Amino acid sequence: MPTTSRKTPGQPVSSDPATVDMVQIAIAAEVGTVFDRYELQHPQCKFGTDGVCCRLCHMGPCRITPRAQLGICGANADTITARNLLREIAAGTAAHSDHGRMLVRTLKLVAQGKGGDYQIKDPQRLHVAARFFEIATEGRDDMAIAGDLADFFMTQFAWSEEPNATLNLAPEKRQALWKKLGISPDGIDSAVVELMHRTNMGVDHDYRHLIMGGLKCSLADGWVGSAIATTVSDILFGTPKPVRSRVNLGVLAGDKVNIIVHGHEPTLSEMLAVASGNEELLEYARSKGAAGINVAGICCTANEVLMRHGLPIVGNFLQQELAILTGAVEVMVVDVQCVMPSLAQVAKCFHTKLVSTSEIAHTAEAEQITFNVRKGYEQACDLIRKAIDNFGNRDKDRVHIPNESMELVAGFSNETIFQMLGGTFRSTFRPLNDAIIDGRIRGIVGIVGCSNPKVVADQSHVKLTEELIKRNVLVLQTGCSAIACAKAGLLTPEAALAKAGASLREVCEAVGIPPVLHMGSCVDNSRILMAATNLLAEGGLGEDLSDLPVAGAAPEWMSEKAVAIGHYFVASGMYVVLGHPLYVEGSRNVHDLLCGEMENITGGRFEWEPDPAIAADKLLAHIERKRDALHINAQKERKLYDMKSRRELQ
Repeated sequence: MPTTSRKTPGQPVSSDPATVDMVQIAIAAEVGTVFDRYELQHPQCKFGTDGVCCRLCHMGPCRITPRAQLGICGANADTITARNLLREIAAGTAAHSDHGRMLVRTLKLVAQGKGGDYQIKDPQRLHVAARFFEIATEGRDDMAIAGDLADFFMTQFAWSEEPNATLNLAPEKRQALWKKLGISPDGIDSAVVELMHRTNMGVDHDYRHLIMGGLKCSLADGWVGSAIATTVSDILFGTPKPVRSRVNLGVLAGDKVNIIVHGHEPTLSEMLAVASGNEELLEYARSKGAAGINVAGICCTANEVLMRHGLPIVGNFLQQELAILTGAVEVMVVDVQCVMPSLAQVAKCFHTKLVSTSEIAHTAEAEQITFNVRKGYEQACDLIRKAIDNFGNRDKDRVHIPNESMELVAGFSNETIFQMLGGTFRSTFRPLNDAIIDGRIRGIVGIVGCSNPKVVADQSHVKLTEELIKRNVLVLQTGCSAIACAKAGLLTPEAALAKAGASLREVCEAVGIPPVLHMGSCVDNSRILMAATNLLAEGGLGEDLSDLPVAGAAPEWMSEKAVAIGHYFVASGMYVVLGHPLYVEGSRNVHDLLCGEMENITGGRFEWEPDPAIAADKLLAHIERKRDALHINAQKERKLYDMKSRRELQ
């Protein structure tokens, strides 16, 4: 197994010392990991990476080459690459929206009194959402309001004669553009089904028409499914507030029962967080020789329990196997999305019990316990007892927990930002707008997405973020990107002193925030959309999202969800830099539409740039162009007032 890439000899697999350390342990244990399997897949299929391989019917598969420029049905490279891209958007949208659907069902059960130990943790968020969507609140109890809100949200999944109501969260000018372009979704499920239909053999062959359909489906993700998921999570589990915790493999405890939650749906992990403080269970752990119970997370479930409970994060996507390799994990609880099938094989080499909990996502050779909302707390307690009982099976001679762990501050919801900037009684984004207009903050970049073995893990996230904050750009992060930068120490207020440019540091010190704001899991990219919307609503920075000095980046993305995310940011009028291309390079026309022409259609576009320093240059150049267009870069003339002039002003 490589500790350095054979593709680039001498290049480490990760910029994180804990990851490199655990890869060495994997070599000694003869356990294959994601880094090993990546090397064994080389050379990767060029037809696949260019997007010109079609297997949508069984006349093929067909590959577009200089000799065969059409598939058997007559489809060219433009049609094939567009169809392949759209199927990724449909899958990403389905994943995020199904996450939202599960949460809406939980909210409905709570409203009916059938939600077990789940409850409404943030009634204020419930009332704000209900009023926005015109659900009566006056004189009604929270359960009645929650039931109606759940019913309303469920209607957003099915087809409707009108565009999705949650699109009203976006600025009016942006809504009008979507309507003009014919890309306003009218139901999450119908948008996904339509895309799968249009990309079937013999249906839609026009690459431009196909790509616009992809934008429509992606909007059903960002402004509908993900927005619903974030809202309901806040209502059920509490709206995040700033919280301190720690991150990286070093958060695993040598003397405690270690339980890892991994995946994306926060419902069961919420109960595990609550149950870990149960005194009866703590006493049971002590009776088995453990000092306590340590629940920690991986991937976006980690971000969910971090924001609301301050539980530590073990790592991001590429560290899931390495966590088991520490020999110190009693139980790993997985649900959906980003869960590697390899985990069962790695767990077999250690005492770790792998438990799969989703009805729709079983992991072969793992123990299956299907999550039930009504029994959530009971199931959480059972899982903790299982972990405690397994503590005695830990082989102390094989325990290797890296020393690396870093402090972080997370939990920057829009509601929190409003209050931090303006206070509880006068919540406002005004100080942030003023800082941007004055140039103390040049602009804002949302950096999101996964970690990917194609590059040195975490390095691009960290370098890009450091370059931007050094140049006085405020960074908003979610998902594995936030975890990567947290490990590098960038998610603390102290990072502003060490890494931020002078004027950004001044703002961070005044408000008491880090230069990099952790906004949640990858489904919480909707918070970034709303942050941009709030900036616009505050005034002084244009009339549409495309006017703002903001941009997005995903330097190490790998998931179909990231494809959907990138497209809904572009559809919302934003410039998005990806660290490696979408699978469209086999079609010059599709590439040019996405990376050039699209700016004249939606106001946003893509660009690929693997070098994080060059990506930072491009993002800052875009921000400065937007500032120039807003006339906020012009130097204001200084005027000295004498006493007569002052009296005239008064």
